[in-house]
Amino acid sequence: MKLQRNGRSKALAIGAVALVSALSLTACGSDDNTSSNGATGGGTTAAAAKIACGKGGQLLGAGSTAQGNAIDVWKTAYGAACSGTTITYGGGGSGAGVQQFNQGKVAFAGSDSALKPAEVEASKAVCTGGQGVNLPMVGGLISIVYNIDGVDKLTLDATTIAKIFDSQITKWNDPAIAALNPGVTLPDADIQHVHRSDDSGTTDNLTKYLAKASNGAWTYPASKTWAAKGGQSANGSAGVSAQVKSVKNSISYVELSFAQTNKLKSAAISTGASKPVEATAANAATTFAKAKIAGTGSDLALSLDYATKDEGAYPIVLVTYEIVCDKGNKAESLDTLKSFLTYAISADGQKAIGDGGYVPLPKELSSKVQGVVAALA
Repeated sequence: MKLQRNGRSKALAIGAVALVSALSLTACGSDDNTSSNGATGGGTTAAAAKIACGKGGQLLGAGSTAQGNAIDVWKTAYGAACSGTTITYGGGGSGAGVQQFNQGKVAFAGSDSALKPAEVEASKAVCTGGQGVNLPMVGGLISIVYNIDGVDKLTLDATTIAKIFDSQITKWNDPAIAALNPGVTLPDADIQHVHRSDDSGTTDNLTKYLAKASNGAWTYPASKTWAAKGGQSANGSAGVSAQVKSVKNSISYVELSFAQTNKLKSAAISTGASKPVEATAANAATTFAKAKIAGTGSDLALSLDYATKDEGAYPIVLVTYEIVCDKGNKAESLDTLKSFLTYAISADGQKAIGDGGYVPLPKELSSKVQGVVAALA
């Protein structure tokens, strides 16, 4: 597994991530292993985790719903080990998180898309003497989830997904879908496709995949904002999941953990490999194996191959970044920010999300992130 940065190869395998729209984390010394959404902390307790607590106080973050459950897992161990600290993470989507960060309202933002040049420039107004940088903390895959009576296995490819979400394919028994699913009885039913209503890094990564792999069927630019025709919309990953669960003959896109939590079926993806690729963390890790660091200096933004045809490589992937100031962080929250992020990227922090069904970042990449976190000022 290789990563390139400044001409040098680096090993990389990044794991899957989970979601929640918002959560509040209070480090109060509790030994309760239950997260705010009912998930457990993957068995990681204060006794198992080695956490160097900060000076305490309040730390605010916001953004990606894709990383909410990962923070929720981390909160159990961090809260049990540390006291006097209140960490509040509000979801709202990647776009909202970046906006709040660049307005100086939060110490860190979660985003499933790296900062754009204009956003980096805007960050300089709040990062005195520095700028916002992208630190990969968790990685995942986007499941194409569906709710079709009598259909337990479904295969789609980028072209059919693009046409479904653009209202060009409107029936489940359309010949293009049937050709990908020999032997499967598909109903003569209208397709109910659901997309995110909020600006979403999940949408951005899905549309990057469609733009790269659909052979021109997706005619819109990759974006956090949904642009295609028709369909229903829902807010956040939780809203999209609930919509698919309740609406027959529906289809949408959510991160793997929400598919699992809501017991939604996920389509296999035909990529051009010898057989369709199932939506599993292990198959996403195969894609992440060839990711490259595209950022420079303290910025560790990654470049992903959405059009991969490698055997067993799931193509619809995302990375969630913590966006922080490399310099110019607020003095009152800097110590706690570094403490929390140091735990999150540590072996214990990564094992905690691994125990919860995700794949931890490899040591070489996590070491790079640790180095940047330690140098935050």
